[in-house]
Amino acid sequence: MSKAMQAMVLQDVMQCVVEERPVPQTPAGGMLVKVHACGLCGSDLRTIRSGHKNVKLPWVLGHEICGEVAELGAGYAGPWKRGDRLSIGPNVYDPGDPFCIEGRHELSANVREIAQQWPGGLAEYIAIPPESVQAGNILPAPAKLDSIYAAIVEPGSSVIHAHEKTGTTIGDTVLVMGAGPIGCLHVAVARACGAAKVFVSDVVDERLKLVQAFEPDAVINSATEDLPSRIRELTGGLGPSVVITANPAASSQVQAVEVAAKGGRIALFGGLPHSDSKPGLDMNVVHYQNLTLYGISRFAPRHFRLSLQMLESGQIPGEKLVTNVMPLSQFNDGLQLALDGKALKVVFQPGA
Repeated sequence: MSKAMQAMVLQDVMQCVVEERPVPQTPAGGMLVKVHACGLCGSDLRTIRSGHKNVKLPWVLGHEICGEVAELGAGYAGPWKRGDRLSIGPNVYDPGDPFCIEGRHELSANVREIAQQWPGGLAEYIAIPPESVQAGNILPAPAKLDSIYAAIVEPGSSVIHAHEKTGTTIGDTVLVMGAGPIGCLHVAVARACGAAKVFVSDVVDERLKLVQAFEPDAVINSATEDLPSRIRELTGGLGPSVVITANPAASSQVQAVEVAAKGGRIALFGGLPHSDSKPGLDMNVVHYQNLTLYGISRFAPRHFRLSLQMLESGQIPGEKLVTNVMPLSQFNDGLQLALDGKALKVVFQPGA
């Protein structure tokens, strides 16, 4: 094995450099994994643009990973062996946390993450710590699922968590507010849950064109159309029974309350900027319309497992979600496509 590798290093805000680095040591009790594919996530974009409190620069990002076990560390006691191809999620849980014991891992305050507490997967090799082997999200990649799609399990996990909370089911009418990659995943998962109609709104025509691949029943440009009027027209005056705010705009959360049907369920999926995190929701509407609001953050191992199963079955169509596959050497080109909204999901292949 070579002693050097290529890695994408965030040197400073908006300064991404693909450079040569030493191949990491195989940690005791952990694994060294040769990365086949690593997805670029929306949270990566936020870290690249603005930094992150848990990321100390310079740093290797990337937490949507599929790779092959290259080495096992001393004292390794996990279930995988050399040559196994794995889907690797970022979250590492605390098995003793009360919420984890109850199976509500998403509520734990003690979650650590690959690409934050440990270097990430935008590199030819990644060291998987023993903590991740023991209490992380690692699953065998299905034999018939390409590594490109086996890498992107994590974002679908959070989306599945949202629909579990809202109880999306047969006959529901769903409005997804946001046509980015997460919005596209919401369309796919809502369909899989049995939703009768799925509508998507956004303020960018380019995004609305990309989401068409997921066949929503209608798309609405809420910058040029009156969203409340249009959604009432599409739902026979009732409004959607489920609303998902899949974007970071505070105004969407306000509007979600305004457009939801009586008894509607609203998933507040997109986090808001700290400077605009207290939107003026009309809580009388929430009260008198009998609305239920769900905050959605993180996911549990069961959601990760379901996301991988849905990618394998095609219920989450990975080939539609991944619009660009590129070598790691072209990282900045792929990054620009994502920043400009011209790609849904960009996946990089280190070593290609």
